[in-house]
Amino acid sequence: MSSVETIHVDGAWRAAASGAQREVLDPADAKTLAVVSEGGAEDTDAAVAAARRAFDSGPWPHTPVAERAALLRRVADLLQRDRETIALTESRDTGKTLEEGRTDVDCVADAFRYFADLVVGEGPGRVVDAGTADVHSVVVHEPVGVCALITPWNYPLLQASWKIAPALAAGNTFVIKPSEVTPLTTVQLIRLLVEAGLPAGVANLVTGAGDPVGARLSEHPDVDLVSFTGGLASGTKVMQAAAPTVKKVALELGGKNPNVVFADACATDEDFDTAVDQALNAAFIHSGQVCSAGSRLIVEESVSERFVAELARRAEKIKLGRGTADGVECGPLVSAQQLDKTEAYVASALAEGAALRCGGAQPEPNAVRPAAGYFYSPTVLDRCDRTMKVVREETFGPILTVETFRTEDEAVALANDTEYGLAGAVWTKDAGRARRVAGRLRHGTVWINDFHPYLPQAEWGGFGKSGIGRELGPSGLAEYREAKHIYQNLAPKPVRWFGG
Repeated sequence: MSSVETIHVDGAWRAAASGAQREVLDPADAKTLAVVSEGGAEDTDAAVAAARRAFDSGPWPHTPVAERAALLRRVADLLQRDRETIALTESRDTGKTLEEGRTDVDCVADAFRYFADLVVGEGPGRVVDAGTADVHSVVVHEPVGVCALITPWNYPLLQASWKIAPALAAGNTFVIKPSEVTPLTTVQLIRLLVEAGLPAGVANLVTGAGDPVGARLSEHPDVDLVSFTGGLASGTKVMQAAAPTVKKVALELGGKNPNVVFADACATDEDFDTAVDQALNAAFIHSGQVCSAGSRLIVEESVSERFVAELARRAEKIKLGRGTADGVECGPLVSAQQLDKTEAYVASALAEGAALRCGGAQPEPNAVRPAAGYFYSPTVLDRCDRTMKVVREETFGPILTVETFRTEDEAVALANDTEYGLAGAVWTKDAGRARRVAGRLRHGTVWINDFHPYLPQAEWGGFGKSGIGRELGPSGLAEYREAKHIYQNLAPKPVRWFGG
């Protein structure tokens, strides 16, 4: 990868117009991992112009569906070919373990194949019964146009695929802006799109900061849709910037996700072990830097002491270190800023009366955990309630808060007492209760006796301040389309409304 040419416009790699560059740091040791171009408004305008030309005058929007699908499948194959290289880059760039990086590559390939299969399996349109044989009426779907895709730092490759795959399947062109913190695998993905044969100008990339690049994409009059995944504050700015041009907006803005555990889910030692294990996974995968992290444990009071004690015991044993090192189970936080935020959240929780059961500090450095890295020990905070900042706000760190309940109604009320609504889980052996609680939870994804799995064929998105629209599934494709009604009168004749 060139250290200066990470901007891709109209089929060509280039440096930033200003010549500016940015260091990308390895979160495990704070050393420079790569140097990328720091794009600005001029680069963004050039990328949008290229995408506009490619959509208005280029072949991609009119390419037969079968050919578009074939290209998506070639990209999936190339991802599998380069799986180890891309996984290593993702691990080093984000701090996650190498195995998590491999899983991400596999999931990205699955997404490209899913959207390829979805568009190929569609019919030519939905025929509408107009009530007469003299009219042929059909609703068809067309690409929305130029798409601005803005992705987060925690799952840069995965989130890029959730946007790029349906955008291309529908026949759109796009400009993507990855997080300036973790841009490297997005650059690799664009290279694979080019290798797969995507026409020049269809896929454009600008590496750079949210302001000016993301802000300019959101307000640009030649952008027809902006799809953003990230924090609530930034998502609000995107929506405000997009409003004057009345473009389509899709937002995935994170969550504060409840993991509700009923006592009967811990009835046997095996059940107890499973529930505790899954609570650890829910909270601490990727150091809690997951929009759907189960950062709120809501556990029935009668089993809470035993449950939390065992949870804390296991959390203390999680092996922290560089994500590429053997035996490491959890990597560092992505940046010094994220480490500072995590420390501040824990401090505020303790000041507000939470009880520290484990963690609450940076770990001692060792051979796989350099002192300069952004590591923070998995932290369990007991005796929490909804008045606490750490319970209300998305921490995006290895912090698990514990609340307790006595009744089903109380559990549901606690789980829904959030301005977010992305995901949640319920653990119980009672099938009726599981269905009741799942039905009452105001969250876009609800797991029963599980946490974290998703399917590319099932919609992903949230209620409330977790966002607008859906990714994945048929609805994820629909975000990148416009519906058009074509009404054909097969036997036209005068209306005679006016008598002249």
